[in-house]
Amino acid sequence: MNPLMIFVVLFLLLLITIPIATSLGLTSVFTVMFTDVHVDIDYVVRSMAAAIDSYTLLAIPMFIFAGNLMAKGGISERLFNIFIVLVGKRTGGIPTAAILTCLFFGAISGSAPATVAAVGAMAIPTLLKLGYDKGFSTAMVATAGGLGVIIPPSIPYIVYGTSAGVSVGDLFIAGILPGILIAVCLIGYSYYYCKTRGEDKERILTVYNEITGKGIFNVFIKGFWALLTPVIILGGIYSGIVTPTEASVVAVIYSYIVSVFIYHTINIHNFVQITVESVKTTVPILFVVAVATVFGKVLTLLQFPQTVSSAMISLTENPVIILLIILLILIVVGMFMETLAGIVILTPIFLPIVTQIGYDPIHFGVIMVVALAIGFVTPPVGMNLFVASSLTGLSVLEVGRRAIPFIIAFLFALLLITYIPQISLILVGK
Repeated sequence: MNPLMIFVVLFLLLLITIPIATSLGLTSVFTVMFTDVHVDIDYVVRSMAAAIDSYTLLAIPMFIFAGNLMAKGGISERLFNIFIVLVGKRTGGIPTAAILTCLFFGAISGSAPATVAAVGAMAIPTLLKLGYDKGFSTAMVATAGGLGVIIPPSIPYIVYGTSAGVSVGDLFIAGILPGILIAVCLIGYSYYYCKTRGEDKERILTVYNEITGKGIFNVFIKGFWALLTPVIILGGIYSGIVTPTEASVVAVIYSYIVSVFIYHTINIHNFVQITVESVKTTVPILFVVAVATVFGKVLTLLQFPQTVSSAMISLTENPVIILLIILLILIVVGMFMETLAGIVILTPIFLPIVTQIGYDPIHFGVIMVVALAIGFVTPPVGMNLFVASSLTGLSVLEVGRRAIPFIIAFLFALLLITYIPQISLILVGK
């Protein structure tokens, strides 16, 4: 059977709205039963178990737990207030504050939908109160939420590091400047929008005065522990004191201490609720990783990566064009497939190609995550669109339409990250 038929089966299953993990599992079983791959169903089950039997993957539930503790602990509101104080009076200052809050909260949660939910629930009502357009505000937060998987710690980086056999710590460090660059591009469009459409300066000044009523110093004191979180996580990894997995445990302990003993926003009742929510979030993620790993192994047994590699190299040997083709495939895949599944399936296909043309695996990991992250704000699968839509009542398609200028800014940053490797590699020392 032609390996391309496997993807036809997968696409048909997704088309009839079967969940991605189930679709991948059924396709893997179908491939084992109806192709000349010499494995049995036992192999599928064993491979699923082996895929999640990983010390590195322990970081996923821990970072999810830490992010939920911070979200319920009111961290996003304190971060937002700090950035309003810093830039709120400037043109586009409040939207800028919302984007910067997404950037910093992403450095806590490692999840794009979680970033949209935590920041959007607090920032969007403020933006609407100040007279900003609902479509603009919703689309901006939905797109900026994608920073949650680009700025470290990032769950997709953990999955890519496991799939590619590269250092998760290096990936975390490599993602810092790309995340900042994307935030700058999003802020650039927000500034242009506010400059051309105008703002209600009187309302903005009123909110600014409300926040700083007890003093600017008091605002920074309240938000200090929130700002310190990414410093502790990334500082510990970068200095070599802890591994990324150990850093995830540190993040949980720190989040618990700050939320319970400093901010007093977590009690026994909501702690149990947060734990349950974290488990409900973690289990589907690890299930996707398990079945996607099996699917990737089956494709490898069918020599699909070698086929794709030969086809691309025969088409062109120009690295610029090869990377452009890969980017287009990643963006399209991100529109229809969950990010983690896309990483596990496509890494063994594309990694040999990019290393053959001289690209660093760490750099490609950043490229892959950024390209697939665009899928968070593109229909039909875009999770950020659904989360943002639920916050404001706008339709998913309307939010997606209003997000187009932000997506263009995102794409511009992606091209810079792709063709200027040092943006990703300079902090890694490569």
